[in-house]
Amino acid sequence: MNQSELYVSLDIGSSSIKVLIGEMSDDSLHVIGVGNVKSSGIRKGSIVDIDATVQSIKKAVGEAERMIGMSIQEIVLGVPANLANIQNVKGVVAVNREDREITDTDLDRVIESAQVMSIPPERELINIAPKQFIVDHLDEIKDPRGMIGTRLEMDGIMMTTSKTILHNVLRCVERAGLQIREIYLQSLAGGYFALTEDEKNHGTAYIDIGGGSTSIAIFSEGHLINTSVIPVGGDHITKDLSIVLKTPTEQAEMIKLKYGHAFYDDASDDELFEVPVIGADMKEQYSQRYIADIIGVRLEELFELVLEEFYRMGLQDLPGGVVITGGVAKLEGLGQLARHILQTRVRLYTPDYIGVREPQYTTAVGLIRYAYKEDLFYGKIGNSHALSQMALSEAVSSPKKQTAQVSTNENKESAISKAKKFFDKFFE
Repeated sequence: MNQSELYVSLDIGSSSIKVLIGEMSDDSLHVIGVGNVKSSGIRKGSIVDIDATVQSIKKAVGEAERMIGMSIQEIVLGVPANLANIQNVKGVVAVNREDREITDTDLDRVIESAQVMSIPPERELINIAPKQFIVDHLDEIKDPRGMIGTRLEMDGIMMTTSKTILHNVLRCVERAGLQIREIYLQSLAGGYFALTEDEKNHGTAYIDIGGGSTSIAIFSEGHLINTSVIPVGGDHITKDLSIVLKTPTEQAEMIKLKYGHAFYDDASDDELFEVPVIGADMKEQYSQRYIADIIGVRLEELFELVLEEFYRMGLQDLPGGVVITGGVAKLEGLGQLARHILQTRVRLYTPDYIGVREPQYTTAVGLIRYAYKEDLFYGKIGNSHALSQMALSEAVSSPKKQTAQVSTNENKESAISKAKKFFDKFFE
């Protein structure tokens, strides 16, 4: 298939908000626009200030728009794993056609039937991901369409989250003038492509160390089975450096990125650098090893908390080891420290696409690739309204940005798209 499809992903994080514009063709991603701004109004992965968050989203969108000279209309949204819940669901339907051939309609019906179980009023459905289909007791089928049978079953996982958290995110996106194409759990989208097929099958922990929090996602037998969030991230390291070195926060962040090292034993003790002191017209000199001692203490605490989460989840072993990504993953020596504390194989992941070769973009890239994978499966390629056809200058001069409708399959809506109707009603 040579048809290309445009996607825009929105990754709302505690330290930064990232907007990625990508063109997908034949399972290959070409990044054509990037927006990355410091986020305001978000703490530990949750929105605490609607207006500040909306402004941050608008700035990130504006940066990406200026790169391509077009106006962004709809986005693929990633929601955090805070208070997310994953549970197994099952759908069963009878095949309706006289010739007993399974079609798109049957696929939609069986996924929809898996949603009949009641969801608590304080929770909201994100989406349902099929694990396998069963046709007349023949299991492990990835795509049953075209097969002949009388009974179609689906085993899947249903992801729900706190209604409060989700509604606040949706309100920010709506106020930023954006339409939502699809919604996915950040850990699912990022981990699905950061991990190899073997890692997803054997049992692997995907850890995304962000600014305000760290997300843990456990994959096994090819699917996401558990998630958790630890309220510790890179911003805590910056704060520690600021306090100990008595230097401004911005200076502490620069020191972390330029001189930071996570593993004390490998840090350099020879080269010294100067650090300005708050409230004094002077500078102090420190070595990388001194900085590594401060950083290492906080990261050791983080990985100890990760081990506690593994224990709480009942994990006995992780044959696939651990894959780490997120902004903190580029910190020198992180892999060595993680191996030392977690006592398992550790791999660092960074997206390999021009313009986004930074671990902080893993989720934004994953959202685009996961949306493309689902659109291929459900036959929704070609329904994109990600970008408007007007030039950016016209969009800026007009009093209100024209917004395209959320794309749907013209022939038959998928059950996941039907679930999204709730969000449209919510904003009316």
